[in-house]
Amino acid sequence: MDALTELDLRVSGCRACPRLVGWREEVARTKRAAFADQTYWGRPVPGFGPVDARLLIVGLAPAAHGGNRTGRMFTGDRSGDVLYQALYDEGLASQPTSVAVDDGLELYGVRVTAPVHCAPPDNKPTPGERETCRPWLLQELRLLRPTLRAVVVLGAFGWQATLPALAEAGWQVPRPRPAFAHGARVALDGADGGALALFGCFHVSQRNTFTGRLTPAMLREVLRAAARAAELR
Repeated sequence: MDALTELDLRVSGCRACPRLVGWREEVARTKRAAFADQTYWGRPVPGFGPVDARLLIVGLAPAAHGGNRTGRMFTGDRSGDVLYQALYDEGLASQPTSVAVDDGLELYGVRVTAPVHCAPPDNKPTPGERETCRPWLLQELRLLRPTLRAVVVLGAFGWQATLPALAEAGWQVPRPRPAFAHGARVALDGADGGALALFGCFHVSQRNTFTGRLTPAMLREVLRAAARAAELR
């Protein structure tokens, strides 16, 4: 078993945050009416993608009836519909939809993760929960370090969690730390000379996509730039 697969297994067994454990398991018991006949995952959701990914996409946390139901990041909800369609359009995914762990989806050189691995109430993890979960992101970054060349962070919450993890993993984050903005691009030098391109993008939440704050074209533009920085195209 490779180290990243082992890490994913360890993530899926975490019970460190009582509030999140209680919520994810309650949602898995009560379910949404549309999914009443399904067995929910109801556990922390690990990252998804190849172990030698050159591009990492960092979200916020699994959706209660999306990743918390299916067991895969951005799978089974509207946010995932938007993200994977854009990845497919940019040649980074094998298909435009992500509905279940066994649907055949493959990502090409891309891995998807989150700074909080459990579905939180109201989609709002606390800063303390973010910090408790940060060692998982740190370990993931360290394991991806040999191949990782670009990171896209979806939203300010993920940005705040990712910057200190990148610094601890060995990349030089500027001081003061760069502020989150859609379209932001920051070059990070590594202690071993390995450069990393960091990109900011509005989150693919329904709040952003339904209002037009984030359009498919805007998302594709960021992914295209990140794929080029990662030398995936």
